[in-house]
Amino acid sequence: MTTPVCTSASNVATRSVPYAPYPSFASYVKARQPVLLRTARSLTANPSDAEDLLQTALAKTYVAWERIEDHRALDGYVRRALLNTRTSQWRKRKVDEFTCDELPEPAGLPAGDPAEQQALHDAMWRAIMKLPARQRAMVVLRYYEDLSEAQTAEVLGVSIGTVKSAVSRALGKLREDPELEPVR
Repeated sequence: MTTPVCTSASNVATRSVPYAPYPSFASYVKARQPVLLRTARSLTANPSDAEDLLQTALAKTYVAWERIEDHRALDGYVRRALLNTRTSQWRKRKVDEFTCDELPEPAGLPAGDPAEQQALHDAMWRAIMKLPARQRAMVVLRYYEDLSEAQTAEVLGVSIGTVKSAVSRALGKLREDPELEPVR
């Protein structure tokens, strides 16, 4: 004769009254809240959002409390409510980012002293004027007129490689200019 492995399961089958380990919803929440909150935290990144999610799932469970026949399956019911609620929130989330053709202007950096900016501007132009005419033209076209290397080469009637090497040499001379030392 074999004895049942799980005596509580065999006793439940013979009872006519449904099994109710939690006499009330409040006792269930009090006993299981830490475990259910841990589950909610695994579904959200923010602990406050996890608490809100659990509250919503428990409210849904409370509404259905009388209809739930097997109170041994309450954790599964609440976990399913957590998952369904989180999925609904995810689907309904508001999209705050929109694609656009033009980038918005970046937030302006704090403006410096206008006198210092003018002094820097003047020092830069003096340093550029010290460059040979060909290098000066290439630097102005590339960085002040914002032309590409190919466009600069086309305007000056030279190859792209010539533009690259001449601009590189010009920038090297500008880096060595003692008047621009405070900028570095």
